Amino acid sequence: MDLYIKNMVCPRCIAAVEELLQGQNIPFAHVDLGHAVLPGELSASQVSQLETGLKKLGFELLEDKRKQLVAQVKSIIVRSVHHSTEDTLQKRNLSDILSEELNLDYKHISTVFSEVTGTTIEKFQIRHKIERVKELIVYDQLSLKEIAFRMGYSSEAYLSNQFKKITGFTPSHFKRMGEKERVFIDQL
Repeated sequence: MDLYIKNMVCPRCIAAVEELLQGQNIPFAHVDLGHAVLPGELSASQVSQLETGLKKLGFELLEDKRKQLVAQVKSIIVRSVHHSTEDTLQKRNLSDILSEELNLDYKHISTVFSEVTGTTIEKFQIRHKIERVKELIVYDQLSLKEIAFRMGYSSEAYLSNQFKKITGFTPSHFKRMGEKERVFIDQL
């Protein structure tokens, strides 16, 4: 993740930002004038704390509006796939959810997302759904039919086909393999 920071003008500014990041336990690859490179994404609370700390030092976090929109879309998808109630995925289209929550036209959201990430919103959501399916398979508490219903698939067969297309394995083969093929959510 790249952070752009306004008002950094000297080596002491770099040192001050590095010290702030370390103090907030935010790992970073390097800090230059006006720019910090982080190996991963920040949570909303981390961004808020960082903004507060930067302001106290006389700096300001600059956020690209397009990247900010992408982060919001990703957050909504993660929440809807990984942290929602069972019936959420069946009842509403993602395009409707995004348009409503972001108060923007879906075509605009989709265009910006694709331009910034190099993938479509649908493909991003599918990757998350498949990772959630992997998690549910590993838990071994639901049948594949129940998992398909919970994840908003029209049938067990449709889920199985999409699972194999994305992972290269059938759900039953994945179950025998175990957790070694799972991917962290923030790496999708």
